[in-house]
Amino acid sequence: MNNSNIKRLFGFLKFRRNFLRYSLNKARSYEIVLFWLKSVLTRSQFLILSGILVGITCGLAGVILKSLVHYIHYVITYKVFFEQQVFFYILFPFLGIVITTIVVIFVFKGQDKKGIPVILYEIAQNSSVVSSVKMYSQIVQSAITVGLGGSAGLESPIAVTGAAIGSNFAQTYKLDYRERTLLLAAGATAGIASAFNAPIAGMMFAFEILLTGVVFSDFIPLVVAAVCGSLVSKILLQENVLFLFKTRNPFDYHNIIFYLVLGVLCGLYARYFVLIAKYIDEFFHGLKLTRIQKAMLGGAILSVLCVLYPPLFGEGYDTIKAITNGQIQSVIDNSLFRFIGYREWVVVVFVALICLLKAFSASITIFSGGNGGNFAPSLFAGGSLGYVFALVCVQLGVTDVPMNNLVIVGMAGVMSGVLYAPLTAIFLIAESTSGYDLFIPLMIVSVISFLMAKWFSPISPDLKKLAEQGKIFTREHDRNLLSLLHILDLIDKDVQTINAHATREELAELVRVGKRNMISVVDEDKKLLGTISLDDIRPLLFNPDLYDMLTVSNLMKVPSVVISDFDSVVSVIKKFDDTGAWNLPVVKVSGEFVGFISKSAILNSYRQLLRAHSG
Repeated sequence: MNNSNIKRLFGFLKFRRNFLRYSLNKARSYEIVLFWLKSVLTRSQFLILSGILVGITCGLAGVILKSLVHYIHYVITYKVFFEQQVFFYILFPFLGIVITTIVVIFVFKGQDKKGIPVILYEIAQNSSVVSSVKMYSQIVQSAITVGLGGSAGLESPIAVTGAAIGSNFAQTYKLDYRERTLLLAAGATAGIASAFNAPIAGMMFAFEILLTGVVFSDFIPLVVAAVCGSLVSKILLQENVLFLFKTRNPFDYHNIIFYLVLGVLCGLYARYFVLIAKYIDEFFHGLKLTRIQKAMLGGAILSVLCVLYPPLFGEGYDTIKAITNGQIQSVIDNSLFRFIGYREWVVVVFVALICLLKAFSASITIFSGGNGGNFAPSLFAGGSLGYVFALVCVQLGVTDVPMNNLVIVGMAGVMSGVLYAPLTAIFLIAESTSGYDLFIPLMIVSVISFLMAKWFSPISPDLKKLAEQGKIFTREHDRNLLSLLHILDLIDKDVQTINAHATREELAELVRVGKRNMISVVDEDKKLLGTISLDDIRPLLFNPDLYDMLTVSNLMKVPSVVISDFDSVVSVIKKFDDTGAWNLPVVKVSGEFVGFISKSAILNSYRQLLRAHSG
């Protein structure tokens, strides 16, 4: 029997085993087909097929979410009649946050973790296993929040939903960690691609943010997932580019000074944005209120902001389109600024204020109990910032200001600085505006903003706490692998212990029958008091004059460093380096002795991980 026949035989046997297993478990027919395909296809072929299926599914999820939001907007805007516009903006943003919180508490049992940090945590700490609930919970929550006017975006919820779909597909078909992580990223990629009709931006998002610190050689599934997600959205929704501007100036290198200055402004604004988000998050976490009370407070504040500045209502894309298409007067006429009148300085102040307040409205929406992301708010703020900068230049008498160009590249600049993702921002704006001719200014502004953000904080403030705790991957590959190790898995509990009041004879007997080089001295409550090394005992055993010194109290040494059972492996490695020890004791918070950890155990586990992640 030749090799090909042997391979077919083994493939048939694998399929038969999986078929019988899933038949007994009442598997769906398509799952049986996919298990058969998995048994006959090569690994690469099955991953490509998986990328296609995940991409289509995530594209559909994106279509469902966007359709829900647009339908809710349609109902509350055209079907519900309010004589006074003020009541519209007071009621619906408030209801959006409160209803979302109620749904989270009573329908999803309090599972409200959201945003990109959740995906990164699952990759690093949960072997890329994402709860199946997130395949639909993010859609429901964000549809309510944004549909009723929450000042946030849909892109992060779509990314989390896609990641959950990819992860659960991989779990269903028993794929390993590397393949599961790849399909998780493919799902998020397809989600972003469907949201913006921007497949390249979706891939950049996966490379820059999700797969940071993860080594991969299989990228074709990401490509096909992005293409499928974008195609599904384009076919079903019949959408053109997201930001279709009627007028746009071709790039002129004489205008490069505008882009250099705008890059600096975007970097400063991005820092302002993330700091406001941080303070709002800390404010709501510090309130001694119930979750519903926090939602009511946040909803009330957001409603007031929307009454004062209606462009803060919802994602804000329509406002950006109106501004760039020369309809700024209609935007002002829909606000309280209409009582001031339409003057040039009024326009500057109005747009500048909504730019500054967008950071507050988005953060309040997200951290008081709503669900959404920072993609849309950062794009909205960037476009507003570019427009204000252009208006100021015009007011100062500068001629030939490329106004719409500054709006477009400003969107990329702020997004780059807020998300720490310049490539994602560049390609997203290029694809969603058909602005491929603006690649040079897009790169200039995005890179300047990103470098300034990195100068203020090397790690995104959204991720800084998790990164410092070793709970997400960074670009330090060795540290990432160490974070996958867990202290409890490395403890050697087969140890020798002796009571601090034991006699000389009990110690001698333990030394005679024992097989360990270390003896732990504990009290009656099993709390660690010290350790005894056989290397310290041997010189005394053969010297009768020193026999009286063979007591536990004389031989015991208090360890200079102990390991807590909740320490990270990275911190344990540092303790080994600082002390030069080869074995260190592990104690619980109560002081109870648990066992020893050896440096060799950590090194052996690290080598195994290195082999697994380098294959």
